Amino acid sequence: MLSCAQRAGSGAPCGCGGHRQGSWGFTLIELMVTISLLGILSALAAPSFSVWLRNSQVRTVSETLQSGIRLAQAEAIRRNRRVVFALTNAQPSPSAVVTAAANGKNWAIYTIPQPGETAEFIQYGALGETGGSVGITGVASACFNSLGRLVANTSTETGTGAACTLPATPPLSYNIEQASAVAGTDRRLSVTVALGGQVRMCDRDRALSSSPDGCS
Repeated sequence: MLSCAQRAGSGAPCGCGGHRQGSWGFTLIELMVTISLLGILSALAAPSFSVWLRNSQVRTVSETLQSGIRLAQAEAIRRNRRVVFALTNAQPSPSAVVTAAANGKNWAIYTIPQPGETAEFIQYGALGETGGSVGITGVASACFNSLGRLVANTSTETGTGAACTLPATPPLSYNIEQASAVAGTDRRLSVTVALGGQVRMCDRDRALSSSPDGCS
């Protein structure tokens, strides 16, 4: 068997020295093609990501609103008294009762005071994207009795400046969607409250007969 030096002397190829027989890498053209393909794929994905982000904002606001309403209902049952859930643009605090406002960016829960009492602050939360890109269409306040059912109360009774009224055509609905919705791409959700107190979130663009999360 010839050594490496002997093979080199005879003109035979030798791969045992410090020199590599070949090298791997990318040419400039290959790099340019790869970068171009990444740019095309990013451009194609951008619209889908934008729609996903807008729909996620709508769902986040809907879930937050639904949680606040369910909490108000649970507090009415637990305390065995009437409770008001109110949307507001003010920053709720235990020291002052806020003024209810439709499409408010925050929500607050208070007890409805008996004669001679003042409303007791229970809890508040922020709706995040509301007031920005996501809007809510619905009543400014909703009232629950000690059984967790919707009830009507005057603005004086609620202490929030807004009256709780029962819907002429149940259920009570809050519609949530992007303020500048793109037809066919953005989700339009609703949070509904039945007269008996059932709270659910549904998709207004789906039929209940064909989808369990449809509205009607």
